[in-house]
Amino acid sequence: MDFVELRVQAPRELADILVAELAEVGYDTFEDNDEGFCAYMGEETFNQDDVAEIMARYEGIGEIEYSHRIITRQNWNAEWEKNFQPLVIADRVSVRAPFHPKPEPIEYDIVIMPRMSFGTGHHETTALMIENQLAIDHQGKRVLDMGCGTGILAIMAAQLGAREVLAVDVEPWTVENAADNAAENNCTNIECRLGGVEVLAGEAPFDIILANINRNVLLEDMHAYAALLPAGHPILFSGFYQEDLAKIDAEAQKHGLVFQSHRTKNNWVSAIFIKQ
Repeated sequence: MDFVELRVQAPRELADILVAELAEVGYDTFEDNDEGFCAYMGEETFNQDDVAEIMARYEGIGEIEYSHRIITRQNWNAEWEKNFQPLVIADRVSVRAPFHPKPEPIEYDIVIMPRMSFGTGHHETTALMIENQLAIDHQGKRVLDMGCGTGILAIMAAQLGAREVLAVDVEPWTVENAADNAAENNCTNIECRLGGVEVLAGEAPFDIILANINRNVLLEDMHAYAALLPAGHPILFSGFYQEDLAKIDAEAQKHGLVFQSHRTKNNWVSAIFIKQ
């Protein structure tokens, strides 16, 4: 399966609105850049008319340019080898591809080959989630990573001492990629599973839940996450903008999740809640 990359040039305040609109029609991954952003979705769900309709609604509000291209599976590695630069998060975590040398000294070293999945630490939400993970005791804990992408958060959890990690995603190539990345990082305690919340039926409770997806999925599935989290344990949410935090908090309260703190970067948010 191939991806559609939609490149949008727009003023920052308008870009935020367009991201929210595109999320409503199926775009589920966004990467900011100096000119605007890129949005991604599977080619089989791409509808050019949906994009044109959204862009037309905002003509006259700001200058918008957009275009799309198909990124084929076979070209994905070449794209990332050309563009993926190593990254250090919070001065403690290195995120690099196998073709990058390991930096020294560094506390945690994560090797990621993205292939057709997303989550290299370069997007604000992934980096924010990792920063929040660093503040939470994972030692001996059972962890759930929903919307695992490349598996980077699951790998971070394992390196922080989690005894068992379940990484779940709805895309087959993503689950395959996460499993390969777990193996690359010698994380034998990570299980990668295909599906959504339905695959959690019958699961034992988790000590920590990580959910870096998007606002709509978080709001829809939060009840399922909360049901698997014992009292006193944390759940980390990301994949939404700062203006959506109130909606996330309101839904969380319905399920006994109490807001603790949040981090922001370029208007993206990662928030920590605790189960009552």
